[in-house]
This record gives sequence, structure tokens and C-alpha cells, in this order.
Amino acid sequence: MRNAHLRRGLNHAGTRYETLDLAAAAGGAARLAALPFSLRVVLENLLRHQDEEVVTQADIDAVLACAEGPTPDRSLAFRPVRVLMQDFTGVPGLVDLAAMRDAMAAAGHDPAKVNPQVPVDVIVDHSLLVEHAGSADAMAKNVAAEYADNVERYGFLRWAQGAFGGGNMRIAPPGAGIMHQVNLEHLAKVAWNLDGLLVPDTLIGTDSHTTMTNALGVLGWGVGGIEAEAAMLGQPLVMQLPPVVGVRLLGALQPGVTATDLVLTLTQQLRRAGVVEQFVEFCGPALDGLSVADRATLANMAPEYGSTCGFFPVDAATVAYLNLTGRDGALAEAHARASGLWRDSGAAEPHFSRLLEFDLAAVQPSAAGPRRPQDHVPLAQVPASFRDGMKVAPAAQGFGHGAVAIAAITSCTNTSNPGVMLAAGLLARNAVARGLSVAPWVKTSLTPGSRVVAQYLEAAGLQQPLDALGFNLTGFGCGTCAGNSGALAADVAAQIRDGDLTVCAVLSGNRNFEGRIHPQAKAAYLMSPPLVVAYALAGRIDVDLTTQPLGTGQDGAAVYLRDIWPSGEEIAATQRAALSAAGFRRAYAPLFEAPAEWAALPGAGQALFRWNPGSTYIRRPP
Repeated sequence: MRNAHLRRGLNHAGTRYETLDLAAAAGGAARLAALPFSLRVVLENLLRHQDEEVVTQADIDAVLACAEGPTPDRSLAFRPVRVLMQDFTGVPGLVDLAAMRDAMAAAGHDPAKVNPQVPVDVIVDHSLLVEHAGSADAMAKNVAAEYADNVERYGFLRWAQGAFGGGNMRIAPPGAGIMHQVNLEHLAKVAWNLDGLLVPDTLIGTDSHTTMTNALGVLGWGVGGIEAEAAMLGQPLVMQLPPVVGVRLLGALQPGVTATDLVLTLTQQLRRAGVVEQFVEFCGPALDGLSVADRATLANMAPEYGSTCGFFPVDAATVAYLNLTGRDGALAEAHARASGLWRDSGAAEPHFSRLLEFDLAAVQPSAAGPRRPQDHVPLAQVPASFRDGMKVAPAAQGFGHGAVAIAAITSCTNTSNPGVMLAAGLLARNAVARGLSVAPWVKTSLTPGSRVVAQYLEAAGLQQPLDALGFNLTGFGCGTCAGNSGALAADVAAQIRDGDLTVCAVLSGNRNFEGRIHPQAKAAYLMSPPLVVAYALAGRIDVDLTTQPLGTGQDGAAVYLRDIWPSGEEIAATQRAALSAAGFRRAYAPLFEAPAEWAALPGAGQALFRWNPGSTYIRRPP
């Protein structure tokens, strides 16, 4: 290693490791402290791979120059520690590996020598279709249909799981959850062990919301299939040295305001500020009160506000989250402190190319719509935004223009956040207790991004009231967030078609472009899980939930959102009681184990894939 003189010993829990001293590389602690944390991770990466051919001293000097002046115009070679793929965008890369194995065999060599050069995790999460919803057997029916609809692709992935399982590849079968939530809650290590050398955990993923892992201080973002395949084969990712925009967070969220409200507000403001192809790094005193779950909601939507990443440094909140989720927070802290990647509360902020300020106390309950994630709307203005945005007059009552046809608690953006998920369950409990019910035309669904969610909702006694309102579990995957919302009830679909109605979807996802969620739902609004439940109860989007009732209770009195919204203290107490490290370990223990349906797929155990010449989907490359 060229920079061996920068290695420092680190003893932790009886084991000796080494780490790179970034302060020494920067010429002193003061200069390193002025460098944004995200660029410190890039610096470490370059130092570790410096060879004066692909990575030069001039590259390192360009990064260090960002500590005191404008960002130099320079391309860099970045090598992520690992690659994360999902089942759609990951298949082309795996097909290429299968073809390379054929070529090895044809040349008389061992095909099993063709393997990824860096660790690769494939999470099968994008194929779940929410065809069945609102019933106790919805998930079982959806899983059965998922296997039937995807038998060819799943058969190929099942082969890849066995063929590459002895190398650097792991494949999680369907039902594990959404790749980004699984990564946040389980796969990410923050400090990665490379044969005794601890390095910052870094990755690229074949999905834009890979940025969610930035909440843990893990630098990563989404790329195309070609870039991911190159990284998988040990090649560097060529990137332009990005300007780093600092976002100083001040204050604290007001009672009743969620991390979803915060990210929808920030998305609009950062989009306006123009952060495309730049790193966004969060700083400021408000970080001390912002949990990793809340940070993850902000980091997840970096593609929506346009930046390459939305980075949070490693600090005490990171350690607490790693410990809560059953990982080694102490090792991550020891590495971050030793290498110069640790954020201390109250420390001076780094030098950024630009610095924006944002006061959390100014955030109001919000939604985003009716067509784009950056179209932030305060809750009281949602009815007007629908009327003005969709150019329709709302119906006087009941089912017509403005009806909510889909209400989906979905997406890693919010189902990774226990606070908002438990808030949805508590609000459902309070609504059921008051005798409220969901409007009959609303298709309701609950599709979490990990099995942990189902576990803690059950432990808190909140799945039952969600079930009572039709938010039964429909599976663990992207579901409605990816547009896999399934068909509407036949009579509802017919009324929309025959009346040419402009109806709406509400979801706790990250994208709401027209037609994405469902072709018959021309409007769609992003919002927090408890607000999804609230709009399902109201049955319409053109209701001002700040002043108008959700419905009439069993006592004949009007029930308002404020009447059933749980307090922050109750949400926090419920979270403390329902979540544990043991629970996370239990939920993730079978992550890579094959359920019966997966194990029954053909092709496992073969070094070479048996191509089907009649296939129109998976073809051997010419």
C-alpha cells in the first residue's frame, strides 16, 4: 500500500485493527476539520487506492483544496466497498456474469472463477404487486401471484444465488423488504473491515434512493447498470469532484410535525436552490436532536431534491442506531474517531462551497402534490392545490372528482421510520375507538420495507386497528411506491372511467408523477403514514384536515384530525417499548434463507446457466 505510513493501530474489544489517519494526510487536524465529512470519505478512498496512474497525488490535492477554496474541476476514480442491486436493474449485470462463465468454460477454464470482485447484495424487492389488499390473506395471495408472474426471472436469480454464493454475491429472496431499508437496518456497517484495515463503508446501488444509507455516514448513491457492473468487476467509478452544499439545520420540529413534513419542505427548497450533481451535507445544532430514522427520510429523497447524496456525518446518533438495530456501534465510533470522520456536537462546521440554513421550527404538517415530489403544500392548502393543479371542480360529497381511490402506507422513505409508522398505528387505534371507518371506495394497503415493521406494530398492539381500517399487510417490498398498486375494485374503476373522474392516490412514498401510482389516479400526494390513514378516513383529498372533520363518530359527534392525532410523548413511549436490538436480529436472521417457494425454483447448483433459446426476456448475449 502506497500510503502505509498513514496507517494507525486501533484496538477494539480485544482485536487489533488498522485505520488511515486522515488528519496526517491533510497536513494537520485543523485542515481536515475544514473539509466536509463526505469529502473526507472520498479522501480516504483515494489514499487507499493511490497508485499515481489511476489515482494520483494531484487528485488528493484537489480534494484537500476543498477545505479552503472553490471546488477544483477534476475527475476522480472512486472505488466503492460494495454494490447493492435490486431484482430488475440487477439482472442485466448478472446475465453478463453468466455469459462470462460460458466463455470461460468454452476456453477450457473453470467457470466458477468468474465472480464479483467486491461484495454484492441483491435484494428482490421491486416485483411485489399489491393486487390483493384490505384482507387478512392479502399478503399470502400477493406472494403467490408474485412467484407465478416472475417465474423466469426468479429462476435465473435462484441460479445466480447458488452459482455465485461462494464468491462475493448474496441474493435475498422476495419478502425480505426494500433494498434501502434492509441496507439501512442491517447490511450497512459504517466501518468496513478489509482484512484488518477498517475503512468507511461506501457503496453504489442500481436504484436512485441508495442515498438513504447516507443517514448513517455511509457514502453511496444510485448509478446505472453499466457503472454498477464495472464496480462489481473491480473497476473504479469515474466521477467529477462535486461541490458540497452545506445545509445548516436549526431549531426543532414542532409537536405534530413529522420527518415526512420536514423532507417534503426541504425537497422544495433544495430543488429551488439548485443542488443537482452536487453533494448535500447536513450540519448544524439541530443534528443533535435528529434521529437516524429521521435523517434517513431526508437522505432517501436526495434524488427528489436533485443532489448526488444527502450526507450526515457519523456521530452519537449513528452509534445509538447501530446498537438499536443489533450492530456494533462501538466499533463504528472507534473507527470514526481514529480516522477523523467523527462529528462532535458543537464542533466548528467545515468549509462548504455554499451554505444554506433551514429552521426546523418553521415546518408545518404538509403533503406534496398533485404531480411532483417538490410540489410542497401545507396541509390547509391541499384542497386548493388539487383544484388548481388538476383544473377540476370538486364533487359536493362522496365519490367524484377529488375522491381518494388509493391510500397506501408504503416505501422505504417512511416505513424505515418507526416514529411515523407507530403514529399511523396509534391514529388508527384512536379512529377505531371513535367509530370511524374508511370510505368504501378507498383501496387501503400496508406494504412495509422490512419485517421489523410488522414485528413492532404487532408488539405494540397496533396492527389490529390498522387491519380494522383495511391497512392489512400486503407484503414486504416497494409495492405502490414503485407503481405496483394493483387494480382498483371493478365498480370503482368503472365509475372513474365512465365519469372521466379525476381521483387521487395518497401514499407515504417518494414519487408521485402523474400516472405513476395508478393510471386511473391522475393526482397523487406524498405524505406521512398517519396522514395517509387520515385521508383514507376522509375519503377525499379536497378536505381541509386542519378545520374540517374526518367523519362522524359513533356518538354522533364530528371527529377532527386533532382529536385522534397521538402525542409525541405517546409515540416515543410506544417506540421504546416495541423496538429492541433482539427484535432486529430476529427479523433479519433469515434474510438470505430460501422460503419454500424460492427453494422450489429450478436451476440451483449448476455452475453454468441453462439458457432458454425461446425466452424473450433472459437471453444469452451474442
